[in-house]
Amino acid sequence: MAPDGNRSTDRAAVGIGALGVVRGHRRALYGLTLHVSVLTAVAGCAILAGGFAATWDTFEGVRDYADANIANEDSYVAYADGGMPPLVRAGAVVSLLLLFLALLVVSVLHTAYAVVDSHATRDGGPLTTREVWRRTRPRLPAALVVNALTGLAVCAIEVAALMLWGLVDSGEVPGVEPTPPHETATPQYTLVGWVLPIAIGCLGPLLYFRLSVATAETVLERRSPFTALHRSWVLTRHARWHTLGVGTLVTAAAVLVFGAARYAAAPLAHLAGLGMLGLSDDNVWITGVLVKILPTAVALLLLPPVIMPLVCAVSARLHGDLRAREEAARGVRAASAP
Repeated sequence: MAPDGNRSTDRAAVGIGALGVVRGHRRALYGLTLHVSVLTAVAGCAILAGGFAATWDTFEGVRDYADANIANEDSYVAYADGGMPPLVRAGAVVSLLLLFLALLVVSVLHTAYAVVDSHATRDGGPLTTREVWRRTRPRLPAALVVNALTGLAVCAIEVAALMLWGLVDSGEVPGVEPTPPHETATPQYTLVGWVLPIAIGCLGPLLYFRLSVATAETVLERRSPFTALHRSWVLTRHARWHTLGVGTLVTAAAVLVFGAARYAAAPLAHLAGLGMLGLSDDNVWITGVLVKILPTAVALLLLPPVIMPLVCAVSARLHGDLRAREEAARGVRAASAP
């Protein structure tokens, strides 16, 4: 493990090396990234449009139900009378399709940037976008499996944290009573209901950072997905702080870009809402859903062309750096052996 004084230097070296690779092969890398981004935008919009089309009649029923109750001056719940289950089912299908699309995009970009980083490390010449895709395609299935397994492992930790919080909040944990509103929380509730779930939830990002070089490992070393995950754990074992620092920096950059893009897309929600009102004959229920999800959708679609090149390049360079450390340590051990 590097001394404390060298950690910031190591992280800077990874970032500078990643930027150098991107700059040296920007035509091929950004060409592929833009192709992927455009296809992602088209596919994402098609999935959302299909979700709205599938629930159009349901939203019409919700409006008719609400209008009838308003006309009769009755109290009502907007999504009562069977209106919510079809929307939940449609939302689940749309969410799963979008998650698969995100998995595919992340796998393609991580694979491509790992290929180009390895090519640049060997002092290879310029590549075309077509050549990068040709080299990326054979290892894409393995990269998909690696990223899916990583996502499932991280999600399992986050779900466990949420389940613990929910059980405590509902009073189902023996010995821990939920704190009523506007009252001071008991030490047991604070510890088990807040501190422990947050601590468990923080294990998710830590696990993701430890497995973050598995895609490059399966792509470049031709390892099976499970072996690549194990190798990522081994490679980061003696560079935990280095990996954590690099992962935290690129994650913070992605979060900042997402937040800024979501804020910048807010005016578009108003324009889209006006368009949906006209298209749906002033159905405020379906318009409200569109206005609520549009800024997030736009921000997610902007991530691949804006921040994913940096994230993928840093991840690929981190893998190369950790591999070089391992080989250097192996050489030292061989030289010192009798």
